[in-house]
Amino acid sequence: MISVITRFATIICLAFISAYVVFENWGTEWGIAIGIFILAVPLLYSYINLARLRKYILNDSVENMPLPSGFWEEVFFRLQRLVRNLKQKIRTIEQQHDHFIEAFQASPNGIVMLDENDQIEWCNSIAERFFGLLFKRDAMQRINFLIRRPEFIQYLAKRSFEEPLLLERMGPDSNLSLMLQAFPFGQKRHLLLVQDITDLQKADAMRRDFVANVSHEMRTPITVLMGFLETVQSLDLEKSQRDHYFELMMSQAQRMKSLVEDLLTLANLEANTLPASSNVIQIETVMALLKNDAEALSQGVHSLQFECLTPNNLLGDEREVLSAFSNLVSNAIRYTPDIGSITASWKINDQGQGEFSVTDSGPGIASEHLSRLTERFYRIDRSRSRDTGGTGLGLAIVKHIANRHQAQLLIESTPGKGSTFMLRFPKERISN
Repeated sequence: MISVITRFATIICLAFISAYVVFENWGTEWGIAIGIFILAVPLLYSYINLARLRKYILNDSVENMPLPSGFWEEVFFRLQRLVRNLKQKIRTIEQQHDHFIEAFQASPNGIVMLDENDQIEWCNSIAERFFGLLFKRDAMQRINFLIRRPEFIQYLAKRSFEEPLLLERMGPDSNLSLMLQAFPFGQKRHLLLVQDITDLQKADAMRRDFVANVSHEMRTPITVLMGFLETVQSLDLEKSQRDHYFELMMSQAQRMKSLVEDLLTLANLEANTLPASSNVIQIETVMALLKNDAEALSQGVHSLQFECLTPNNLLGDEREVLSAFSNLVSNAIRYTPDIGSITASWKINDQGQGEFSVTDSGPGIASEHLSRLTERFYRIDRSRSRDTGGTGLGLAIVKHIANRHQAQLLIESTPGKGSTFMLRFPKERISN
């Protein structure tokens, strides 16, 4: 401030002295003219600098403006530094804003920002997909006008957001289950967080079905056992009758044992998601074991054929592979009527993949059942499965073993003509 006053006083003094000197030598008119000229020069210079400043401000390029000389140099320098600092702060804020937006967009959950009137200020792409929104179109629209579910409108109206809200049958295909909760922030604003819990809901439903199925499967043999025990305890039976009841009781106990063993096997497979080991499995030995077990199970009522069409062996876990192969063969025997034929074969296809297949001449399977055969406890004919001693877990076990060996379980079946179950192993699992 002192510098400005000093400079202004210097100009006034210079104009006064110059005008006085000229006045003394050349007269009044020349003195006044010289004084006005000396005062006009800095005014004109200031006007020129202000005009330049206006031009650069309108072009938003003050920081690139060349500096004048004199008093205006300091003014322009300080103004340029202020503008640069402000623009740097703005760029930093914009970068932080972009990072926050990128983070919100990367979130697997839906995010919707609402103002105090429940109007949409912003939402990420996940929320757009969940609710069928389009931010560019729906910005500043009241969200209850766009999501017309009664439970959601009531949830917003209550303004009690301590508990989340479950919305079912949402999404473009009405197949999503969404968990939504609002969180207050800022000045009467709210943040909606939306989580897709469809898989959790399905897993919970599967868990409930699994528990119900296990309970049902165990209840039948236990009920039979209890009935036989009560009969043996309460009646004076002959030895032959008791022996017959004991045989029936042993059969039911064996059924429960098989069920428990399959449950433990399935649990171990589900808990171990790592690829199976790469030990060499001698296929000829495996086929021989399968043939012995199959002949014992069939008891001579089926035509059995086991073919090893290639000398190549398999790399994997022998115990698991034998279990998978055995399940496929035993299923074929259980569901193929007497005098039917069953063929199990091992070969290498044209792509170098190993294929173990079991073909039977049984009743076949309708196409609507094929996709569900590997579900736990899924049976086409429950009474037939129980009569043959099946637990309903065999193909589920085969599927998990196939996954651990990077193999595919392929099923082909024609009602009335039989079925073929094939395990196709990648060429990396084949040993020369």
